[in-house]
Amino acid sequence: MWPGRPPEPRPHGLPLAGYGARLVARLIDFAIVFALNAVVNGWFVWRLVREFEPTFAEWWRRVQAREVTDDPLPQPGQQAEGLLIVILLIAAALWLAYEVPAMASGGQTLGKRLVGIRAVPLAADEPLGFGRALRRWNTLGLPTLLWPCFCLGFALQLLDALSPLFDHPMRQALHDKRAQTVVVQDRTRTAPKDRSEPPGDTP
Repeated sequence: MWPGRPPEPRPHGLPLAGYGARLVARLIDFAIVFALNAVVNGWFVWRLVREFEPTFAEWWRRVQAREVTDDPLPQPGQQAEGLLIVILLIAAALWLAYEVPAMASGGQTLGKRLVGIRAVPLAADEPLGFGRALRRWNTLGLPTLLWPCFCLGFALQLLDALSPLFDHPMRQALHDKRAQTVVVQDRTRTAPKDRSEPPGDTP
């Protein structure tokens, strides 16, 4: 029995990544995926805004006029629902294409690489592989398609994002538990330099 708080686990000899580092890495990745969506999804979003324009215009007119009425607002255009589905499908596909291949090969997205953390399997220190990386992404990424359902998708993603704060001792998010992974500090960024060789040219 440890006299005090037991030491933190070190999967494969590596310290666990802190929540702050994980959050910064995820925000960087979200910014990159958002930029990709701005390029690929921009036209569809513009079309969706045009479909809702009469609804917004009438609502704003009533607010300015302080008009109280039981009359319903004008309905969005007929293409609004289809456009929303297309936008969400493209957003999820871009996120998948950005994250899954990078995680499968090295356990790092660009955000994780910049912060100096990576995901590894619990069982062995090896690449995640495509199947495990896809399972890891599914838990967090697929709820994007449920955003129109009373923000159910966003609620599930928020719960997943906060879950490492309440998981002990491995600090696993729900998507980590699904894929049996853990996020650690990257040893290539934290390992000390090898000083076994003396300075100078090698003879």
